[in-house]
Amino acid sequence: MENLDVMVLRTLQGWRAAGRRALLATVVRTWGSSPRPVGSIMALCEDGSVVGSVSGGCIEDDLIDRHTRAYAQGVPTANAGKDHCIPSGPPTFVKYGVTADEAHRFGLPCGGTLELLLEYDPDPNSLATLITALEAGRLMQRSVRLADGVATLTPAAAPTELVVDAENLTNTFGPEYRMLLIGAGQLAEYLATMALFNGFAVTVCDPREEYRGSWNVPAATVVSDMPDDVVLAFKPDRRSCVVALTHDPKLDDLALLEALNTDAFYVGGIGSRRNNEARHARMIEHFDQTEESLARLRGPIGIYIGSKTPPEIAVSVMAEILAVKNGVTLPRDMEVAQAKNDRELAHNDPGVLVCGVRAA
Repeated sequence: MENLDVMVLRTLQGWRAAGRRALLATVVRTWGSSPRPVGSIMALCEDGSVVGSVSGGCIEDDLIDRHTRAYAQGVPTANAGKDHCIPSGPPTFVKYGVTADEAHRFGLPCGGTLELLLEYDPDPNSLATLITALEAGRLMQRSVRLADGVATLTPAAAPTELVVDAENLTNTFGPEYRMLLIGAGQLAEYLATMALFNGFAVTVCDPREEYRGSWNVPAATVVSDMPDDVVLAFKPDRRSCVVALTHDPKLDDLALLEALNTDAFYVGGIGSRRNNEARHARMIEHFDQTEESLARLRGPIGIYIGSKTPPEIAVSVMAEILAVKNGVTLPRDMEVAQAKNDRELAHNDPGVLVCGVRAA
């Protein structure tokens, strides 16, 4: 399953290229609690088809009712011809959840309010250009002129928050998140499946034919080259993660070392705490690494949930990857930061106590 924003834009572009009326809704402001964050998008076709979401579902239902004939077909009304169609013209703003009654009606959390920008019949050629750029791995800004709905596309150097002012709305769209798995075993199948339905494009690397031959997740790309070469060719960026799952140092270690030299937001290897310590020791002894250079290497990977079976371990690992992707500070990150601080203190003051042991 591809990135949700890309899926929305691709579907919308298909509708418009076929000459169908459609609108693009973007969450531009929220007050209090909100089901979906600012920047979330959904598309609505003239026949009532919807892709993406801006709430838990009730606001989508209201937009369908207001802007299509989907409901009017079954319950004719005097003004159905005017009110139940996709309008045209410049973008418009609409608010939901202003009152407590509306919040309850639209399923918003208590006190929640959100504002949408509705773009009517976006240009299919501009959408196609944006989708092509995202498929090529580029980060893009889409700026919509509020006076007439004309959209301008420009490459972006870094992700930014949505910005709306009196003249324009500017939203940043990124390429798909990508996952590279080293190893094609059972755990990798479960993890790949979870990653796919979370919007990651998944590549699996395993030079061992006996493992590749039984792979059973067709939506993932499977390659047979040596893992370190695959990491180099994969070119991990800040929307990529690399996870080593073979338990074989000959396959895992070099791949992880290459991944640590990239901007990948998550680099980790499976194994117990003892195995992870042994991995660090090997890398320090044989590959001139230091504890500082290995600080980003995660292991044991996964959030502790008492998992024992491959599917439960996959849940644990996927949860940690998503937490890191979403900027959640995990206990391990706090421990790493504290250990780094302790080392710096010991360097500056050799007599300081570090973790209860006086530094030499």
